[in-house]
Amino acid sequence: MKVSYDPKANAAYIRLSNKRPYGAIEIDEGIIVHVTKDNKIVAIEILKASQKFSIQQLFKFEVENVQPVHTR
Repeated sequence: MKVSYDPKANAAYIRLSNKRPYGAIEIDEGIIVHVTKDNKIVAIEILKASQKFSIQQLFKFEVENVQPVHTR
């Protein structure tokens, strides 16, 4: 996962995958989910980010109750 913030655009971008986005869905005003062709989420974009949350919090995170993911 990669997190970035562009202060000029006041936009936060949270990249969840290295897959190439195919399309985007605006789920609320200024909150855009980027998806692959088969609707897998690859990124979340937040416009007017500083109006929605503290930008300092964007770069802090906690991991709780993480269970190992088993793949086949």
